[in-house]
Amino acid sequence: MKKIAMLGTGLIGTFYTMSLHGLRNQDRVVHVYSRSAARAKKFAEDFKIPRWTTDVKAAINDPEVEVVVVGLPNNIHKEVIFAAADAGKAILCTKPLARNAEEAWEILRKVEETGVFHGYLEDLVYTPKHLKGNASVKKGAIGKVIWVRSREAHPGPHSDWFWKPELSGGGVLLDMGCHCIEIGRSFIGKDIRPVEVVCWADTQVHPIESEDHAIGLVKYANGAIGQFETSWSFRGGMELKDEVSGTDGSIKMDNFLHTGFEMFSAPGKGGYIAEKVETQTGWIFPVGDEVHELGYNFMFADMLDALEKGTKPGEDFYDGYVVNEIMDACYRSVKSKKWEPVNLKEWRGKNKVEPLTAFREYDKKYWLVKEELLTDKRKKVILKDKETGDIIQKEV
Repeated sequence: MKKIAMLGTGLIGTFYTMSLHGLRNQDRVVHVYSRSAARAKKFAEDFKIPRWTTDVKAAINDPEVEVVVVGLPNNIHKEVIFAAADAGKAILCTKPLARNAEEAWEILRKVEETGVFHGYLEDLVYTPKHLKGNASVKKGAIGKVIWVRSREAHPGPHSDWFWKPELSGGGVLLDMGCHCIEIGRSFIGKDIRPVEVVCWADTQVHPIESEDHAIGLVKYANGAIGQFETSWSFRGGMELKDEVSGTDGSIKMDNFLHTGFEMFSAPGKGGYIAEKVETQTGWIFPVGDEVHELGYNFMFADMLDALEKGTKPGEDFYDGYVVNEIMDACYRSVKSKKWEPVNLKEWRGKNKVEPLTAFREYDKKYWLVKEELLTDKRKKVILKDKETGDIIQKEV
């Protein structure tokens, strides 16, 4: 059993506590911090948490607390993580790790210098579908991964600080691009170095200073491409879609909006449906168990199991730093309108990788480009001469 201080009582703190008190059932939040006394008191009552406070250091330094979970606005992450590290507590932090790569690097250095356990709470690489898909990729079910597309889109975040770049660090690129980028890394291989990016971002709908729509490409050292699409201007709920293309197959996943659970309601009396749902009437798309479908259960199981075993979790602060560095490069690309390098201060993956090639030999003379069975049942092959480079077709 782990005794936890929950820093934050917003949407993410609620999801985290629901998961912690649910799946393993042996872990408990024993102290909760909120910037609002009224919110802290109610949160403690709702989740039967024995102590609440508006003094963040009181929660961190509680002698009963072993693990500090950070679910606070981005501008507060560094301060509370430093305090928790100085207190010798294990630290789990929500995404993104920081407002920018420099902050993330300082955070990483701090936890490694103090030797405390650290876990990066990127829930979307722990969804049931992602875990199943990634296991299939690792077994070679679709060959070598050459392209990953991850899309997260909804009408916009739930709290005011997200919309203030001086607090959040950016707009939708920072808020949701971190999810999509790490999903790409997870499928392509986190030991494959991200080398450069190109990104477009703009403010299309909302009267805000930061971007509400961003699309980007991340190129990896082996030639694979991670593509992300993020939007705060999408209407109709929250989309979480991933596609993975390999040399021998492909995967498509819909993690949230269209999961096979559909309902039509004329009166709209169903109550809460799911995060970011905009209407309760007409065709609606409920989610059976949000905490499970969004990956929180498997995420906390991995984090706390690793802490107990003294091993590294699936996601730690180094991963958070790499994602922040990729996003910094994306923001530079938005300004320059060019490909920009990912300037990692330290790379801990492979230094040499083979380029993605999957040439299939047809015979000693030709490479196989494609084979296809046509409508009239003829079989055609497209071939490339190994010596001349000529491309021909023939029926077989």
